[in-house]
Order: sequence, then structure tokens, then C-alpha cells
Amino acid sequence: MPPLQGRRSPQNLDRTASPLPRLPGLRNHPLTSQAPPDHARSDPHGPLRATHHHPCRFGGPPWKVTTITPEFTPADRRAALNRAARLRQLSETDRDAIRIAQDPKFTRWLEQITAIGGCSHPVHLSGSTTTLDGTTGEILQHYDTRTEPGERLLVRCRNRRATVCAPCSRLHAGDTYHLVRAGLLGGKNVPATIRDRPRLFVTLTAPSFGPVHGAGERCRPRRDRAECDHGRPLGCAAVHDATDPLVGQPVCADCYDYTGHVLWHAHASKLWDRFVIDVRRRLASSVGLVQSRFAQHARLSFARVAEYQKRAAVHVHAVVRLDGPNGPDDEPPAWGTAELLIGAVRASARRVLVRTSHSPAVGELVLRWGTQIDARPLHTNGDGPDDDAVAAYVAKYVTKGASETGAGTDHPLTNWGDIESAPVSEHVRTLMRTCWHLGGIPEYQPLRLRAWAHTLGYRGHILTKSRAYSTTYAALRAERAHHMGHADYPDAITERHWRYVGSGHTPGAAFMATGIADDLATAREAAREADSSTRGALGTR
Repeated sequence: MPPLQGRRSPQNLDRTASPLPRLPGLRNHPLTSQAPPDHARSDPHGPLRATHHHPCRFGGPPWKVTTITPEFTPADRRAALNRAARLRQLSETDRDAIRIAQDPKFTRWLEQITAIGGCSHPVHLSGSTTTLDGTTGEILQHYDTRTEPGERLLVRCRNRRATVCAPCSRLHAGDTYHLVRAGLLGGKNVPATIRDRPRLFVTLTAPSFGPVHGAGERCRPRRDRAECDHGRPLGCAAVHDATDPLVGQPVCADCYDYTGHVLWHAHASKLWDRFVIDVRRRLASSVGLVQSRFAQHARLSFARVAEYQKRAAVHVHAVVRLDGPNGPDDEPPAWGTAELLIGAVRASARRVLVRTSHSPAVGELVLRWGTQIDARPLHTNGDGPDDDAVAAYVAKYVTKGASETGAGTDHPLTNWGDIESAPVSEHVRTLMRTCWHLGGIPEYQPLRLRAWAHTLGYRGHILTKSRAYSTTYAALRAERAHHMGHADYPDAITERHWRYVGSGHTPGAAFMATGIADDLATAREAAREADSSTRGALGTR
């Protein structure tokens, strides 16, 4: 029986049943190419074949070419047509998931996704690693992605934002918790004796840029009905709930100092640096030391995290510790007390300032910390904030992106249209517009305010620490890799050849990765509850 003529053959039905969208800027990429390879197309002049599966990469479209042979019965034709019709009724995600599950290397793909914790946006790498004995040249270990699904290895994106990748965000929060906790209680190559040293939990806020609505009691009660220069009332007698969208919004947007707000954000990191320097100088002066010789007697270690308030202004939480001149391994001098450190912190927070570059359009602004300053000592006897609670508090804010707090977006804004279409409040949108306007002033070009408009001008890292505070993220990742069984060969030579080949998931892969991440989270929660029950039964903490 000759092949069907004048109608769509099953291979064409299959091909149109599971298309994948093109990704912009990736023409003919193995992840997105929509054209089947030449050798996968049926040859009308060649021998008739039953079915051919092209070895597609994970993440790319399957090209299943079916040729109807003389052995096909009418029932076979109807079955093929019915299957294609059913596939067309499925969603794109379902069709892609079926394609992945039918791949011979599906089990190995699941192992990779599980190993990266169900990462939402993994990085695809291709290459090899060879470990050689440094003396004999013997190959100790070799790994090549040519045996992997799609000839690629998936690695974590390591994004700290929970709104972007929840699995990697959770891992980053855990690393942050151990990093901060090690600087409070010891561990991770930090001696446990640091818990008996002067330690503070410090909070520094931004200054006021204008009155805003608050939550809790009556917002801004006033006996008179005074109005601002723009005809708006200066008071607000309402009681706002914490979820009220008015909380954090200016009472009068025209009176609010948006320029000062943005420029303060742009200089916040510099203001912190000057604050730390001034604390060292005040400690030295208070005990009669020459300021330049403070490093010979003591060392100030810290870890700080930035948090956006409801008014979209950054404030800083920091753990500050006083060590000896050699850091954690050295005891602080006898004059180093928590009371002395608190006095130096409060005085420096009130004293330090940063002056902006003079601009004919704005002038010169003097930037300081706000008046709300908190410095509480940390004690091991339970008097004051708990060390574990402080570490968890800092780790919680590290995973929050600007979009989650309502103070910006998690991606850069490239043009004015991005600002106008951003899903933010009008207050935040005005701050973004101010960043864009100030970014065009020549005197503020070094601040790159347009590049940082999505964070409202704040250019610093969310978490920063001094070198001697505790361990590092790299050391924590290396320790985790060793715990998972990655071999460590001393005096070995490692040759690495890797290249970036893509990132992200196809719709079906994203669906399955989300399920794997949920399963892992459920398993962790069950293990945590079981551990708590066991501890409760044994009467231990």
C-alpha cells in the first residue's frame, strides 16, 4: 500500500503536537531550534522505515519521525491519528513532560534535578574535569558530560531571592545562618571563646525624608488641622492595619524629599564604612590610644544585612564583635567592654556624615544616619537577644528581594517604560523615576543610578562582613561538597574545560523540577518534626 497522499501524515501531526516556544536571541540553539536535523527527515526515495527517534537534548523539542509502511493496517493508521489528536489536546507543559519522561536517560535527568534541589533556573554546562596525580601524572578521576542527558550538566543558579528560586534561596539562607552564627558562638574554624567577648546587635536607620503613614496606633494625630504648602493635611487620625497599602506612603508626595532618599541610598555603603572607621577611632581615643595604633591592640569584626522598611528606605542590622589584634584567635584587651563598645557605636552613628558631589541642579547634600539607633549587648546567659535568633533574623532578610518587600523589582530597569509598567506602588515608582532623572546628571554619573533604579539607588550588597568575622560562603560550599562525598585529592592537578550552553527549564522540566523541590521540602519538614518529637521524648533541647 503506498504512503498516504493529500493529507497530513502522522509524523507531521506529531511534530505540530509538541512545539516549544523560541527563546529570544537563541536562533538554532539546541534548546530552542524548531527545525529538525536533515538526517531526521524522511527520505521519499529511500527505504521505508517504521519509526525513528532523533536523540534530542533535554530541553529541546523531540523530533519523532514516523513513516507509514505497507505493513501498517487501517487500525494502525487510526491509532496514530488518534494519538496525535490526543497530544494536541494536552497543554504544552504536559506534552513536554511526556517527551522528557520517554527519554532513555530520564532517570539520570531526575538524579541531576534532585541533586540541585529542584533549582528553578539551573545553569547548563558542557565540558569535562580531569584530576591527575601531581607526581606520577596518573588519572585519579575523570568526568565528562558526553554521557549525561543532552551532553550537559545542570548546576544551581545560586540566586538568593526566594521569589526567583526558592530552593537556592533556602540554601543561601542556611549558609548565611551558619556564617552569622559562627561569628556569634564559634564553629567553622572560629574558636568558641568568642561568645564571651563584647558583642552587640546594632540597628541603624535612614533619616526622615518626610512624614509617612504608619501602622498600629493612630497614624499622625494632630489637634489642629494644619496643612502643608500643597494644601494637604499634615495629620492622619486613621488607624492603619499592617497590610494597609497606605502604610509607608508619604502623607504628601510633593513635600517628600525623593532626591535625598535616592542619594542617601546611593551613599549608604560609604556611610557604613565611615561609621566603622569612626567606631575604631572612638574606641582608641576613649582608652588613650593613638588612633592609628588601634589595630595593634584590638580588631572590630562585623556582619551586616540591609533591609527595606515600609517606606522603601534601607536600614541596617549588624552584629559587631570586639576581638584581639589577630582576630577571632586572639582575646580582646582588658579595656574592651560591651559598655565601651555601645558608647562608641552610638556616638559614631550620630557623628559620621557623607557629602554628595555638588550639582547645580541639586546642590550639595549632607547625609547622615537616622535618629533611631539601637545597640543591644549579646550575652551567653540569656540576658538579651538570643544568638540563634539573631542569626536566623539576619538570614531571613538575606533571601528577600526588592520585589518581595515592595521596594523595587528583582531585575534591572532598562528604560522609562519599564518604570511605568513595574508592579509597584506610586511611592516606589516615583523613587525609580528620581533615580532615572538623577542618573542623567553628569555629577552623579559615577553612582550609576539608572542601573540601580530597580533597588531605588541602593548599590551595596545585602550582606557584607569583615574579613575576620567568621567563615566564608566558599568555605561552606566546599564543606558541603565534601560532606556529600566529593573526593578531595591532596597535591593533585585538576584540569577543567567548561563552557556555558544555556540556562533554565523547558515547561515540562520546570513542572517536574517544582514537584521535586516540593517533595524535598516536605521530606525536610517531616524529618524536622520527627527530630523535634525525638528531642521532646528524650527531654533535650
